[in-house]
Amino acid sequence: MNAELRSAGGNGGPAQAEELAALESVEQRVLWLSTAIIDHANRVRPNPSGLKVGGHQASSASMTSIMTALWFHALTAEDRVSVKPHASPVLHAINYLLDELDESYLTTLRAFGGLQSYPSRSKDPDTVDYSTGSVGIGATAPLWGALARRYVEGRFGGAGRGRQYSLLGDAELDEGAIWEAIQDPTVPGLGEVVWVVDLNRQSLDRVIPGIAADKLQGMFAAAGWQVISLKYGRLLQELFTRPGGEALRARIDAMGNPEYQRLLRCSADELRERLPGTGSTAGPIAGLIAPLDDASLLAALRNLGGHDIGALSDAFAGVDDTRPTVIFAYTVKGYGLPTEGHPQNHSSLLTADQMSALADRLGTDLDHPWTRFGEGSAEAALCAAAAQRLRRPEQAPQEPPAVPADLARPAPSGIGNTQQALGRVLLDLTRRAPEAAARIVTVSPDVSSSTNLGGWLNKVGVWSPTERTDWFADDAETILHWREQPAGQHVELGIAETNLVGLLGELGATWSRWGQPLLPIGVVYDPFVNRALEPWSFGIYAGGQSILVGTPSGVTLAPEGGAHQSITTPSLGIEQPGCVTYEPAFAIDTEWCLLAALGNLASPGGSSAYLRLSTRPIDQSTAAVPSDPAARERRRRQVTAGAYRLRQHEKPVVTLAAMGALVPEALAAADRLAALGYGADVVCVTSPDLLFRALQARRGLSDDPAWILDQVFPPGRATPLVTVLDGHPHTLAFLSTIQNVPVSTLGVTRFGQSGAIEDVYRYHRIDTDSIVTTALDLID
Repeated sequence: MNAELRSAGGNGGPAQAEELAALESVEQRVLWLSTAIIDHANRVRPNPSGLKVGGHQASSASMTSIMTALWFHALTAEDRVSVKPHASPVLHAINYLLDELDESYLTTLRAFGGLQSYPSRSKDPDTVDYSTGSVGIGATAPLWGALARRYVEGRFGGAGRGRQYSLLGDAELDEGAIWEAIQDPTVPGLGEVVWVVDLNRQSLDRVIPGIAADKLQGMFAAAGWQVISLKYGRLLQELFTRPGGEALRARIDAMGNPEYQRLLRCSADELRERLPGTGSTAGPIAGLIAPLDDASLLAALRNLGGHDIGALSDAFAGVDDTRPTVIFAYTVKGYGLPTEGHPQNHSSLLTADQMSALADRLGTDLDHPWTRFGEGSAEAALCAAAAQRLRRPEQAPQEPPAVPADLARPAPSGIGNTQQALGRVLLDLTRRAPEAAARIVTVSPDVSSSTNLGGWLNKVGVWSPTERTDWFADDAETILHWREQPAGQHVELGIAETNLVGLLGELGATWSRWGQPLLPIGVVYDPFVNRALEPWSFGIYAGGQSILVGTPSGVTLAPEGGAHQSITTPSLGIEQPGCVTYEPAFAIDTEWCLLAALGNLASPGGSSAYLRLSTRPIDQSTAAVPSDPAARERRRRQVTAGAYRLRQHEKPVVTLAAMGALVPEALAAADRLAALGYGADVVCVTSPDLLFRALQARRGLSDDPAWILDQVFPPGRATPLVTVLDGHPHTLAFLSTIQNVPVSTLGVTRFGQSGAIEDVYRYHRIDTDSIVTTALDLID
């Protein structure tokens, strides 16, 4: 993307003098509106509970210049912006001036059904490109948005060529997710990415003593980024050219953050006394500032690069679109407010008197705070031109291709595992449903071959912005063919799970961003799902629909030891909003669950899914899949609804409900109980999540279907219940409440250790002996 392309879409060059004046006036109005939005929520709107509503006037104020220069001067309609969470009122103020938000919403910040506390694609009424709020995750999202845009544009078209901006606070650079993202090998080639760091040098509680901006800039440069520093505005830079100016620059450069912030709190007289400091430079500095009037002196000290509209417009115009860019914009937290620069201004709110004084200074009216610019004014013309430039065409989402519910082949009868089934189903789709398969994109963090994606990867290739030579293509011993090309459907990232699910969320949002549906599947070792959970959850919240596959899983991965044995993931899947969790036991169950999950993606009413798979070999014939077509379809519906009866005794006295890799132990236990004269039903649970939803629906607490409960746990077969899974036992404990029967829950509650699977199962009391003993205790 070059300057020619950008200038054709919008104003990408430096701002001229006439425009600068209008921009600075708009900046003041944005400052007022964002401050007033928070003020109304906390001081004006009735609050019967008495709880502080909150909002961040100071954090918003530090961003007003940056966001004004961006929206009203630099942005094009194809660009997308991720906004610093605490600056959401600034975004709403700008959208209001662009006629993208009705005035009625300005009084609803943090009210039910109103403007959200942080920008939200799915919940705010106005245009929000990225949901933010979880520190660091919103900042990195445009990296993965850029990659998703390139993928869509290269394969299907319609995604455009816009820049991807991140507006982030300097404290977000403390998050490890930031540095995991920028060092990923795919990122240096994303020239459309622009980060703007709001360098206000304050955290929630204090002024940060040494933020080490030079070190941070060096880290970005080492990662291949263009680094632009906007430290001083034009007023200060002009002062630096006068006699004594170099001394003033040296004094400010050497000054610690707390001292500089304290100077912002000084009157002009105090500033004349404190700013020169001591030593040989004191005299030249005192001489330099002596002829300045008080207003000019106070304005010059605050004239940092992040508040200079001209400097900002120059920086945006100077972005090198061949590599990512980061702009370090020095700012003042609370800029333009009575609280500016105070170390505890993070959540402070202006008083009524302060709001009144601010209205007078900014030429607005506290009693009529939402007044727009007058018709015919330069500011109104600027707003109208920006609104026209940024208006995006209506884009109806394309219907995702139909995914078959059943691939209609005989159920496997040999030895196999659910992880193998994943790769086989993907390959089968390329033959039996090529349109759906063309929309699938898989993502993994350097674990493609070890999670059985090798065959799929050989078939569809690896995605790359440009075609790369496969130097091992003619090596006879090479089994995994690494064909990197723009048509590839697998994206391989470095070993960082947060990057994987960040990309997964953005690939899962293309249907709503550009109208192009994708069916994204991310594969990660199940023990590391916890590491990826927060950004994946945030992606779901933002509207990204995807499938996360955790494999291999559980203490069934016995030789790997406790560090690689997942315990909590089954229940986490139940508790994750916007997601359906499955843990199939057999290959055919995996096929049906995966197809159901794929068919539920890329639509307004769709949802994400989590599949927990295993490498444990299981005799597939024990699935006892009916050969009759109608009976097979009934089994499929039960599998995708949450459970089915795998073994049904004539006179059961106990029910064994097992999930995933533990089904063989439950079947063996049923055989031994039968030999002792005790009939046992065996229920194979494929989705505790859907069963819990059905139970809630039966109690009138949700609108989900509840029919599966009567088919799998009918009242006439209600017996004491033993549940068992390779995970925490509470995951299935609720099953006893379906028919209010006694229950004993078996599962994993301790860190595992290495060993043979029999030894590990015995250690956790999920082996066949333990199931039999527990069932006998219940029967007696």
